[in-house]
Order: sequence, then C-alpha cells, then structure tokens
Amino acid sequence: MSGDRITKALLFISSLTILLLGAGIVLSLFGGAIPAFREFGLKFIVSPAWNPTTGSEEYGALSFIAGTVITSILALIICIPMAFSTSLFIAEYYNGTRTSSILRSLVDLLAGIPSIVYGFWGFYALRPLLVATGLSDQGFGVFTASLVLAIMIVPYATSLSAEIISMVPAELKEAAYSLGATRREVIFSVVIPSARSGIIASFILALGRALGETMAVTMLIGNANVIPKGLFAPGNTMASVIANQFGEASGLKLSALIAVGLLLFLITAIVNALGKLIIKRFA
Repeated sequence: MSGDRITKALLFISSLTILLLGAGIVLSLFGGAIPAFREFGLKFIVSPAWNPTTGSEEYGALSFIAGTVITSILALIICIPMAFSTSLFIAEYYNGTRTSSILRSLVDLLAGIPSIVYGFWGFYALRPLLVATGLSDQGFGVFTASLVLAIMIVPYATSLSAEIISMVPAELKEAAYSLGATRREVIFSVVIPSARSGIIASFILALGRALGETMAVTMLIGNANVIPKGLFAPGNTMASVIANQFGEASGLKLSALIAVGLLLFLITAIVNALGKLIIKRFA
C-alpha cells in the first residue's frame, strides 16, 4: 500500500510540475509583453509597422503573423500529398517488405536532421535553383521558406501516418477482401476511414512544427519586416524576427518581441485546440 501511495505521489508531483512550468511560461510572456500592449494596445496585433528608431518607435505584429500563417499553410499544402502517399506506400502497399523497411529508416533519418541543416541545403541548393529558373530574383522569399518547411515536416507526418495506418486491424481488411473488394477499395473504404483521426492528428502536429520553425525560415525568407506581397516576395515570421533581433533588443523593442512570442504561443494553442475538435469530429 505504501508503494502505491509513493507512486501516486510521484505521479501527482510530476503532473503538477508540468502545470506549473506551463503557467510559468505563460506568466513570463505576459509579464514581458505588458509594456508593448500598454503602449500600443490591440493595435499591436493589427499593425504592420515595425520602426525601432529611437524617439519614434512603433511596433506591430501583423507582418510577422501573416508571414507565419502563409509559410506554414503553404508548407502544409505541399506536405499533405507527399506524406499521405508515402505513408500509404510504407504501411499498406509495401508493408513488411525490405523496400518499406529501408524507406521507414530513411524517413526517420530525415526527421532527425536539425533544421539549420535544412536551412543550409535550401540556401546553397534550392535558392540558386529558383534564381536559375527565373522564379525568384534573389531566391529568398515566402515560397522558398515554405518549400523547405514542407520538406522538413514531411518525415514527421509520414512517420505518424504510417504508424496509424499500420495499426488498422487486419480483420477489417480481410473481411473487405472476402466480400470481393479490390485493394484500392479496401484502402479508401476501410483503411483510411479507420485511420482518419490519426492521420489528421499527424498533419496537425506537422503544422505545429512549421508554425514554430526558426532557423531554416530565417535563412531563406528574406527577413523583410513587411507583409509578403507575393509567394516569391521576402517577408518574416514570428519566430524568425525574434531570432534575428532578440539579442540586440532592449526596452520597448524587447517587450514587442516578447509580445510576438506570446502571440505565437496563442496561435499554436489555437491550432492545437482546433485540431482536437477536428479529431473528435472525424473520430
């Protein structure tokens, strides 16, 4: 009995610690962001201005919110067909074969590569390619960052989706085959409906990764503090502007950057909440 009490106490302490850490993070962000919101109010959220000039300082997060949302959504759009097709290939069409095993290992390897390595690859390989094909004059812009983001999140979405698809009970598929269903019919009528909520969850997690990505985006998006005027125009994201300017910031500018971080936290929380609602709807 004493052992059960000790285990229960340890579990309670661990859970409470996580809650306290989360509350501490939120309170720290709110505390650091107060001067910016006190100075600019809610205008901070809808203003694209970013002027650090002493005496005429003006800050707004709209440009970075727009850059974050555009790059992340575009990356997800590119990611979905690639990850979904690959997960079906691994977990259904070639499940249990050497080809599937090799591809799974490759996907896991790609998932473990640091984001800055993807950034270097995009800078030295993808950017010159875009310039050579005439798609972008400088190779920097929203599309370049989104494409690298998509390649980064494909392994995460693929790995999770493949695991979910492989967990569909074999009895369900065998029953469909016994009724004369073709492989395509089994996949689209049995496998995908059974794994739907898990597949959706994998893409939501991939979107969360894209929203908070920093280094790869910083190296490729162009770092212009304006709302992107097109897919090949430069811009900035919430994470990249913090990475670029936090080290030298002080006073009101520092508070503005912390406020941007708070908004990024809230956007991520909203995305996760919506994801849970979607999963419940389709589960």
